Amino acid sequence: MPNRLANTQSLYLRKHADNPIDWWYWDKEALESAKAQNKPIFLSIGYSSCHWCTVMEGEAFSDLAIATYLNENFLPIKVDREERPDLDSIYMSSVQMMGIQGGWPLNVFLTPEDLVPFYGGTYFPIEPRYGRPGFLQVLQSIRRFYDTEKEKLQGFKREILKGLQNSAIVPINNTELNDPQLLYHGIDINTQVIQVSSDDFGRPCFPMIPYSNLVLQGTRLPFGDQNQRIELSSQRGQDLALGGIFDHVGGGFHRYTVDCTWTVPHFEKMLYDNGQIVEYLANLWSCGQEEAAFQRGINRTVEWLKREMTAPQGYFYASQDADNFTSAEEKEPEEGAFYVWEYQQLEQELTPAELQELTEVFTFTPEGNFEGKNVLQRRQGGQLSDSIESILDKLFMKRYGSSRDSLETFEPARNNQAAKTNNWPGRIPPVTDTKMIVAWNSLMISGLARAYGVFQEPLYWELATNAAEFIVNKQWINGRLYRLNYEGKVSVLAQSEDYAFLIKALLDLQSAIPQETKWLEKAMAVQEEFDELFWSVEMGGYYNNAADNSGDLLVRERSYIDNATPSANGIALGNLVRLARLTDNLDYLHQAEQVLQAFAQILTQSPRACPSLFSALDWYYFGSLVRTNQEILAKVIPQYFPTTVYRLDEKLPHNVIGLVCQGLSCLEPAKTKDQLLRQMREISQG
Repeated sequence: MPNRLANTQSLYLRKHADNPIDWWYWDKEALESAKAQNKPIFLSIGYSSCHWCTVMEGEAFSDLAIATYLNENFLPIKVDREERPDLDSIYMSSVQMMGIQGGWPLNVFLTPEDLVPFYGGTYFPIEPRYGRPGFLQVLQSIRRFYDTEKEKLQGFKREILKGLQNSAIVPINNTELNDPQLLYHGIDINTQVIQVSSDDFGRPCFPMIPYSNLVLQGTRLPFGDQNQRIELSSQRGQDLALGGIFDHVGGGFHRYTVDCTWTVPHFEKMLYDNGQIVEYLANLWSCGQEEAAFQRGINRTVEWLKREMTAPQGYFYASQDADNFTSAEEKEPEEGAFYVWEYQQLEQELTPAELQELTEVFTFTPEGNFEGKNVLQRRQGGQLSDSIESILDKLFMKRYGSSRDSLETFEPARNNQAAKTNNWPGRIPPVTDTKMIVAWNSLMISGLARAYGVFQEPLYWELATNAAEFIVNKQWINGRLYRLNYEGKVSVLAQSEDYAFLIKALLDLQSAIPQETKWLEKAMAVQEEFDELFWSVEMGGYYNNAADNSGDLLVRERSYIDNATPSANGIALGNLVRLARLTDNLDYLHQAEQVLQAFAQILTQSPRACPSLFSALDWYYFGSLVRTNQEILAKVIPQYFPTTVYRLDEKLPHNVIGLVCQGLSCLEPAKTKDQLLRQMREISQG
């Protein structure tokens, strides 16, 4: 019989609805029930496309003996981290304070009276293996500790709670921020991060786009080893566009690769990765690195986005699973089966000449590179030949059961049951999490807006504006922005990343077509709401959650650390500087300076943690405004000026084609395009 998670909207939670565990979801009733029964809370956090979350659901969470013990001795609560990133952030930090490497699923034990964690971990196997104890052993030990070691328990809780409280308070530092050397140092440090991540042969490879963005911005600044920054930013683009992390057949980027050669991915596809990568590749192209694989990566990703990830209402779905069923009879899905290729099978599908050409262009061998099968990885860059594209179209047909040209939309598998019972003409696809997340949609809108600015492809603009219009028109109820949308129903009040990323997306739309002023006007309105609900009057910066929506949190955090996505405060800082330049309203600039002072200590002492804050600091030092006519805008927008905003001005004086302004002053009016471009380059370089 299904448990109470069967009634939730979250795909991740519903995946656990048939577990024998008596799961609760995080709400007032669950927390009060745990307190009344004096049961420690077992809090398990994950997300729908998480591979090891899927594994643990099929193993430990489906085991009757484990479920019986868990139900009798704990109050089990499931949380979708994509619904509640604020809860995930706090409890992830607590587990890391315990000396445990973080990850998902995140499993944490809390005392019921105050929700303070006292033990945690990630994946627990059903039986002891991988150097980890079996989950039932863990549960028994934790319950015994809870019942018999009260003094140790209280001492441990005090230590964890103190650590969380201290981490949430960044001392205000009155460091002088007028010296660009702080920015240069931050770029140098984060360049080293990218260098180490590229050279470390013992670790997986992640896109790390917030770091790559900062290094790319630093390619225009004449200090230090400028050539190294150019080489590293280009290399990251090639890693992404040529590597197995990119789906060369269907388009879209996977989450990361498990190896250091960018070959074998963890096969889930996340909207937030793809939005950031599209923007990054477009910027690489715009700064003169016109590698054909970058443009193809963008084109194929947008095709995938339109075909598989765009709702009829115009918004974008959240993610696709790493795993899929190979047949309707399978009990558990198989990792990567939708994407990989058997050499022997393609020997029968392709001509000998086609097979030979495929092996010359891609790492395609009889032995394979993933469990005896092949993940396609390009051997070199450049334009793919028509014959190779034709071969990839054949693989597309085999995977999807339809030709690329005829398959404009591909109905998603919304859950495991649909995946196994639909009559798919090709392979059974991974499950798609069809919820709409404002923050993630905003990252994709930004990527599409920049790609449109560079390539002027109408489809990019159409997809971006349709998604933006949906958010603007559908995600506000009673004057409040909501984070999620499930099939037309809003859910969960928005968090700081939703506001910050949405404001950036609206400003990016304005940057692509400056004459469409409605996007700037909406950005200003959203910024006003963001300031009212999230601004920290005492410390500066933005809390992760609004004051009236933080009652169930141990601490109120202000996000400044970049992970797979940039931090809310890093993006918010850049937004404030852009708004100041676009509107000449110095209140925005004053507020930006308060954010800088709030995190000055982080900038000076922990530069590796916050590349997006440094990207925003670049805006603060070198941000400029260009006022010009529509003809000149069409020529300068596709070029790489990462700290420049544009304003359409058709009323400039006679013989003046543009005006470049920085801070409270403007340069000599430009009378030629060459003069304007020279001024723009000079002022952007300090």
